[in-house]
Amino acid sequence: MAETGKRTDPLTAFRFKVSIGQASGGFSECSGLAVDTEIFEYAEGGRNESVHKLPTRHKQGDITLKRGIVGAKLWNWCLKSSPGAMTPTAGSIELQDSSGKTVLTWNLERAFPKKIQGPDMNAGQSAVAVETLEISHHGLTVSGKEE
Repeated sequence: MAETGKRTDPLTAFRFKVSIGQASGGFSECSGLAVDTEIFEYAEGGRNESVHKLPTRHKQGDITLKRGIVGAKLWNWCLKSSPGAMTPTAGSIELQDSSGKTVLTWNLERAFPKKIQGPDMNAGQSAVAVETLEISHHGLTVSGKEE
């Protein structure tokens, strides 16, 4: 029997914490938390009304982080992470509720910086200088609130 007055509101997406090497800290945007299942299509001979679709493997998307530039630390981390000397690290992205309590955590396996991009600069605007960081990883798990 359902409890009277109990409700579950959707989580807001504006409060989160990132912990991946030198990319730990506050970011204004985080996107790319995705898993896509690759499909193998098999056309069976003599069966013309449909095609068999078989799942093969999961493919994880790259994580894109954006924030206002606060210094050179993130850039130096990416520049020192040359392909031959790169050491992948564990990382996490935590979604928090309005009180700051972590509700869901995406754990990244063997994460490393893929790309860093500086701001578009224009003397005719007064916008904040924003840097963009792309993180690649070898898989993710999710822990936290079960509904």
